[in-house]
Amino acid sequence: MLKKYFRKLENIIALGQSLMTPKQFIFLSSVLIGISCSLAVIVLKTFAHSVFSFATYINGILKLSFINSILPIIGIVLTVFVVKRVLNGSIEKGTSQILYAVAKKASIIPRKQMYAQIVTSSLTVGLGGSAGLESPIVVTGAAFGSNFAQNYRLPYKDRTLLIGCGVAAGIAAAFNAPIAGVLFAIEVLLVDVSISAFTPIMISAATGALVSAIVLDETILLSFKKQEAFNYHNIPFYVLLGILTGFMAVYYARNFQRIEHYFANLKMGAYKKALIGASLLALLIFVFPTLFGEGYESIKTLSETDPGKILNNTLFEDFRNNQWVLLLFVGCTMMVKVFASALTIGSGGNGGNFAPSLFLGSYLGYFFSKFISLIGLSKLPISNFTMVGMAGILSGLFHAPLTAIFLIAEITGGYSLMIPLMIVSSISFAISKRFEKYSLDVKGLAKKGHAFTSNKDSNILSTLDIDTIIQCDYLTVHPEENLSKLVDLISHSNQVVFAVVNNEKELVGIVHFNDIREIIFNSYRVKYTLIKDVMKTPAATISSTDSMEIVMSKFEISKTAFLPVIRNEKYYGFISKSIALEAYRTKLRSMTIE
Repeated sequence: MLKKYFRKLENIIALGQSLMTPKQFIFLSSVLIGISCSLAVIVLKTFAHSVFSFATYINGILKLSFINSILPIIGIVLTVFVVKRVLNGSIEKGTSQILYAVAKKASIIPRKQMYAQIVTSSLTVGLGGSAGLESPIVVTGAAFGSNFAQNYRLPYKDRTLLIGCGVAAGIAAAFNAPIAGVLFAIEVLLVDVSISAFTPIMISAATGALVSAIVLDETILLSFKKQEAFNYHNIPFYVLLGILTGFMAVYYARNFQRIEHYFANLKMGAYKKALIGASLLALLIFVFPTLFGEGYESIKTLSETDPGKILNNTLFEDFRNNQWVLLLFVGCTMMVKVFASALTIGSGGNGGNFAPSLFLGSYLGYFFSKFISLIGLSKLPISNFTMVGMAGILSGLFHAPLTAIFLIAEITGGYSLMIPLMIVSSISFAISKRFEKYSLDVKGLAKKGHAFTSNKDSNILSTLDIDTIIQCDYLTVHPEENLSKLVDLISHSNQVVFAVVNNEKELVGIVHFNDIREIIFNSYRVKYTLIKDVMKTPAATISSTDSMEIVMSKFEISKTAFLPVIRNEKYYGFISKSIALEAYRTKLRSMTIE
């Protein structure tokens, strides 16, 4: 019955496509994708919030977080079961797969990602895994956009644009923050976007945020009511917070990947790995219950008038009114959050680092401002620092300062904190970028040779295949031959550069037409001059395994128009700078979304 309904809906949309212009259909598509993504968000958020409420209720009876420790184990093991039995044994995690799909797979995202992320992340995070739902939401939105475009046979540019629409709608619906959704799609995921392409992305983000705001209970969404006016006298402390969040982002990124790689290299079965990781996570959650799930409830608590409530139903409940114990609890929770998140995802669970970055930022902002206040150095607005700290970690971890600034501005309901948000986010981004060239999600791609950064030139070059521009049909000469052989080749070909190779096909030099122009018109010198006497050592050589970014760098340094290519220590061919630049321009045109 449901399948019949969807088939009828597809027919209606197809009819609409036939009656509309391509641009009008894109606008319609952006609305439909926005609705679809917001529904996915509603399902995920409602389930996660319901489980959290259930666990809180049980803990209120038991007075200790036993249930908090048990549920994540169940969730991670169930996630592994679903992956093995339903999803053919594997599932890609993180937003980096979207970047890879756009650049290397013509914006084709597998259909199973439309449901795989929802199911697995709801089990992992919904049952208490210490990760976030936003990354699975983003991947799901991108899959909706890609598969919608495939279904209606839209070209590459439109597929990529609709992927951006899905991503923007997902973030917008998850936080009721449409501007942040648009910025995240453009700043983090899409290589290049023209001004005209903003409209569908904005429509999709607005649709997602609207549906989410109408359907979801406001208490489920991360939002803040209490904030104090910005005081410019606190600027030095915001600068210090920016520095701290930058270094904390580096700390989180490095330790997260270290633990994740450790689990990936463990030689044991998936279920055993899940049980070990989930058990360690359960131990952490038992001691620090606020690590349970996304952690948004504790973020709200820290920004309110009675932050001591986060010690309720914990081992430290008797000290809830002791400010130093509370500060120590927040500080310890902040430092172990990375281990909880890494154990959750590394042991087989599915989730993202978006929510953990907000969790870590809020705890760091609270810890810093409360410590300054307790030692009497200054009376800081703790709620403001708690909120601004979130922007700092988000900016540093994802290298997305604009997203961080506007997300926190939107979820706090105004722009009164814009100046401190800009200060903290920019400093954190600069520090993180200094120590970590790539953001957390992109770093894995970079290690595989598929790096995508905010540098659009680097992004485009990374998508070019060096094999497609190597010219292997260039004629070669031997060093012991005289110039008459070379003159004959020049007169019967269009080549201006020749590789000089020995009997083993190893490159020993090159000869450029311009270097022998005066000699070839002297028949005597042509007859008695050997090629080895006029050949030159190439200014640089290219390995067939070099990336296009390295190739263009070598062209820039060598100031030459042709460079020889070496494969398996043998001469293989030439790359022309003009052909490489033409390939770049062609790729740029194909990847620019209009």
